[in-house]
Amino acid sequence: MIVCVCRRISDREIVRHARAGLGFDEIQFELGVATQCGQCEGCARDVVAQCSNSCPTANIKLATHTQEGGPWNILQHSPQA
Repeated sequence: MIVCVCRRISDREIVRHARAGLGFDEIQFELGVATQCGQCEGCARDVVAQCSNSCPTANIKLATHTQEGGPWNILQHSPQA
């Protein structure tokens, strides 16, 4: 189904990008959906939300390590006093 008539963007294109882990703002930037008349924004957001609910991998965020001395530092030698 065509979601964005102005840019001729289908729900399949939006779903494909959402399954790749992109959010609505990123999909909007990549595809241009809801950037002209804006009438499709609600439908496009619904498609992304439905995919996020049914595609748990789309919700995965990369883990970041913020503390010093993480597990990869275990093998490093401590300075001798």
